[in-house]
Amino acid sequence: MAPSPSRDLDLRKLRYFVAVAEELNFGRAAQRLHIAQPVLSRQIRAFENELGVQLFVRGSNGTQLSAAGAQLLQDAKVLLDDAKALQQRLFQAASPSRTVTVGVMPGLRATAAAAAFGAAGPGRRAIVRQVSWAEQVEAVRSGDVDVVYAREVDGNTPGLGSAPLLQEQYFAVLPADDPLATRPSLTMDDLADRLLLQDPAILAEVRRTAAPGQRWAPPPTAVHTVEDKLEHVAAREGFVVMPRSTTDFYRRPDVRAVPVEGLPPNRVTLIWNAATDNPVRDEFITAALACRDETV
Repeated sequence: MAPSPSRDLDLRKLRYFVAVAEELNFGRAAQRLHIAQPVLSRQIRAFENELGVQLFVRGSNGTQLSAAGAQLLQDAKVLLDDAKALQQRLFQAASPSRTVTVGVMPGLRATAAAAAFGAAGPGRRAIVRQVSWAEQVEAVRSGDVDVVYAREVDGNTPGLGSAPLLQEQYFAVLPADDPLATRPSLTMDDLADRLLLQDPAILAEVRRTAAPGQRWAPPPTAVHTVEDKLEHVAAREGFVVMPRSTTDFYRRPDVRAVPVEGLPPNRVTLIWNAATDNPVRDEFITAALACRDETV
């Protein structure tokens, strides 16, 4: 077969060739490509003429690859992968990534909102990371995250925007062998003689409702991470108060969570830096508010 004048490689015909080379059957390859078999045969013959080589050996034993066809099949997959990667890079350059970083407190979930945000358009992605109570506001102010699923944020937060998501009942977490752990519910009066292992400045709503004689851990010795709190409770040093979703998230056999009656509910809100213009963040907030029932 005499070589034809030099021409650019036709990627469409190359894809047709790969289909036939992998199937070794023009009928099955045509079905795979959703084209008529005679059209596929003509395209392959035209491709062979353009390349100046025979790609297939057609005989009584069916269709087989020639030596040139075997070499092309090996190289064709690399070429097609490169072409696809180039198309993706061009698409990404034309539609830059729309990424938002989301902080979540323990027990809260941004999964549904992240999925809804990502499905709303190409290039969208929500990066979710856990934050502690102590860092939830500072993470927004510093720009480490764009928005936070926060708990009980003080209303005196200048420059921050917020939107309510839901409210949760508080539970007292006690050692599993504490006599109060078997009750269906408790009040803060029931717990007054037990040491509350949290800083009263943090639990403002609990502090206002606690019994006058409530024993509190001094701020320098108060524990802050959920894991540390549960370790101290399990060691029978006292008890902690947590929202229901946090106690569900951190289950362990040596502690028990009992609902506390008479306490104001724990408020879950979204917070963000209102002084910063961020349309991508605002789109995520819209998705989060639409998915508020799937936050816990």
